[in-house]
Amino acid sequence: MNLKDKLAWGFDSLVIFRGILNDPVIGAMSALCHTDDNDMSAKMKRYSEMVSALYEKTDCLTDYIQELVLEHEHSCIVRAGAGVEVPDVMRRTLDSELEFLGMTAAITPAELMGENIPAALWNTRKIDLKNAYYKREAAVDKHGYGIFAKYHMFTVNNKGDITPVLHPDPVTFDQLVGYERERKTAVDNIKALLAGNYAANVLLSGDAGTGKSATVKAIANTYREQGLRLIELNKSELCFIPRIMDRLCKNPLKFIIFIDDLTFSEDDPNFGTLKATLEGSISARMSNTVIYATSNRRHIVKETFSDGSDKHENDTVQERISLSERFGITITFQRPQKKLYLEIVHELARQAGLKIDESILDAKAEQFALCKSGRSSRAARQLIDQLIVEQNNEKEAL
Repeated sequence: MNLKDKLAWGFDSLVIFRGILNDPVIGAMSALCHTDDNDMSAKMKRYSEMVSALYEKTDCLTDYIQELVLEHEHSCIVRAGAGVEVPDVMRRTLDSELEFLGMTAAITPAELMGENIPAALWNTRKIDLKNAYYKREAAVDKHGYGIFAKYHMFTVNNKGDITPVLHPDPVTFDQLVGYERERKTAVDNIKALLAGNYAANVLLSGDAGTGKSATVKAIANTYREQGLRLIELNKSELCFIPRIMDRLCKNPLKFIIFIDDLTFSEDDPNFGTLKATLEGSISARMSNTVIYATSNRRHIVKETFSDGSDKHENDTVQERISLSERFGITITFQRPQKKLYLEIVHELARQAGLKIDESILDAKAEQFALCKSGRSSRAARQLIDQLIVEQNNEKEAL
């Protein structure tokens, strides 16, 4: 059996990694191996499709196939991630396919096309794909599999499917100034989650623009390599929480379900969903998932009863206020006083490399805060952004 036929047979025989046949590079390579050698036009088309798809990611076929294999979600890695033993017969199939894919990853253009090698080429390198896979499997609780191996922040579409964020907010703690005590509480809770200990659901409440959302995103960015992932929902998507929990329950990674700017109005149908999720649901509390919610309101629910329809108005108020109490931890971010506000402005100016007299900066900061209805971390950031633009325009004018 020649190399081309061996590759064609190997692709057709894939079981554990059968899903990678849908990949554009592997799909085109498989199609090329199944193309009649006498049909040079068809061979060149398949080859070009393969290289074109490869070039979108890299020029190294070995790197491409290794990443594809290590991130692929399949029956063996799902079992291993859930702590379920993988049967020997499946292990033998897995090992055989890893050997085939390792051999495939080292194929050169000349070996695949023979004398008719095109101008478009790719690189290869030596690799022990089987060893690389088992190292990844041993650390599956840090790397994950499928989309959770490739991305670390996600949203939910209108069907309830988890969708990766291709360009997440890169905010880090180095960029955040002040509120160290508040952030420490939020971080310590996540450290407990990552360590496999009990972690509470957290409500970050307080004034707008104080960095509540940025804190949660910075946590996700900081602890990505330790196996933390973030899934952001808006209020209208809370109905998908049970479905999301079912998908995550056996995943070896740790997750933050992030609900930003959470406020309910009266008779909001999503109120009961979140309440049941936080406490009292028929489903058991998941040990790998916590909810982090932000709200500019301490009690989340707007307490207005203008129609007088509730005979037990006080009981209803208490029930709705109790939603915030169902979070195990509540962290309050208060609007900064002048000293902290100016500290934030100074540090952001330093990070941005702004050259401006401190007294002038202070005056601008206070004036800007008045225009923004008060001091806040957000106002400080917006001021610095504005000053950067002004500084760049001045440089261009010179």
